[in-house]
Amino acid sequence: MTAGAAVAAPVTAVLKTAESAGLVDSEQTEIQQVIKKDGKMKVLLINGSPRHNGNTFASLSEASKQLQKYGIETEIFQIGIKPVRFCLNCGGCRKENGGKCVYDDDVCNEIIAKIQSSDALIVGAPVYYGQPNGGLLSVMQRVFYAGGRFVQNKPAAAVAVCRRGGATAAFQSMNMMFQMMNMPVVTSQYWNIVYGASKGEAQLDDEGMQTMRTLASNMAWLLKKIHDSGSEDYPQREPWKMTNFIR
Repeated sequence: MTAGAAVAAPVTAVLKTAESAGLVDSEQTEIQQVIKKDGKMKVLLINGSPRHNGNTFASLSEASKQLQKYGIETEIFQIGIKPVRFCLNCGGCRKENGGKCVYDDDVCNEIIAKIQSSDALIVGAPVYYGQPNGGLLSVMQRVFYAGGRFVQNKPAAAVAVCRRGGATAAFQSMNMMFQMMNMPVVTSQYWNIVYGASKGEAQLDDEGMQTMRTLASNMAWLLKKIHDSGSEDYPQREPWKMTNFIR
């Protein structure tokens, strides 16, 4: 079985089950609706690019359209071009600010609020010097530090968009945030990378666009499994035992 077929298998199983129950027309190629117990599920897609309607937006839009085929609500939120602050490790968000960053003059707290009302997260970034762009990293580090309890157990994925090189390093960097926060990392048939330089070129990357659709299908499948089982099935975790290298 090829890698693409292996990751598509869970989604195929969901559709076959729906067909046997009479919920899906076997000749219908569009993906059907997935509903969680207390209403419609939502995925927040964060566009870290300063460009409106650029290649990062095109990549996230492809994933968004695929999620909507499952009946999942989506929102693409762009961090924009206004300055964003970086984390000072002041601890104010945890001491007296209730999980909100003490700096309330950029998009950080708006993103935290949107994550609270979302079931999963996809973060997309253009690649600058082999890294996610600095504005996205600055704001996401604050989001995860201040609002970390709101991202726990929510499926997440990173998307890196580049002209030529450095995408794998940027992709790995973004995934490290999710792995520290007990977030199931959603995979695709390949690393979530799309190529394009000029506006619109990402849509010419056939494999990249297919990777976005497969990512979205896998995320929809995982969300269905999680919400069908109920949140009480999340694992009980031990208290964190933080050990420094030097004591």
